[in-house]
Amino acid sequence: MKYGYARISTVGQDLQAQENALKAEGCGKIYAEKFTGTNTERPQFQALLSELKEGDTLVVTKLDRFARSMTQGSELVTELINRGIRVHILNIGLMDNTPASKLIRNIFFSFAEFERDLIIERTQEGKAIARQSPDFREGRPKKYGKKQIEHALSLLETHSYKQVETMTGISKSTLIRAKRGR
Repeated sequence: MKYGYARISTVGQDLQAQENALKAEGCGKIYAEKFTGTNTERPQFQALLSELKEGDTLVVTKLDRFARSMTQGSELVTELINRGIRVHILNIGLMDNTPASKLIRNIFFSFAEFERDLIIERTQEGKAIARQSPDFREGRPKKYGKKQIEHALSLLETHSYKQVETMTGISKSTLIRAKRGR
């Protein structure tokens, strides 16, 4: 049996394209999820690994969909091959335990890990630059301004939370936090 695995980690990536490629490759069952590649505890991936049996083939479109760490990826491919499961990475080919295949997969996993480390480094640099701004605030931007919150809190003097929520669109929990913060 051929099993496919598709994974995206950000909204901008295209899960459908991976699924289409896996179907075109003849995968009878496809496991798909939106989860970071750095975490091996991906629910769909774990379900797939537990279903694979000797003689099956695991197909992924690209190596970085499989794992981002050289050590983790290489160990996982070796473990699957030792269990009698073929690993087919569409943009590389069929993996096996020959010295050449091990070298190629380790090089590709090393590049995937390097790319991931560069992304983290650039993100940290961007945050450090942003923190220098006096207006910087970590996390999600506030949905409502101070004036909107103050107006809603003044409405609470004569209306219920439910009425204020209906009039302003500001949730009861936000109003309670704002009232507590006064």
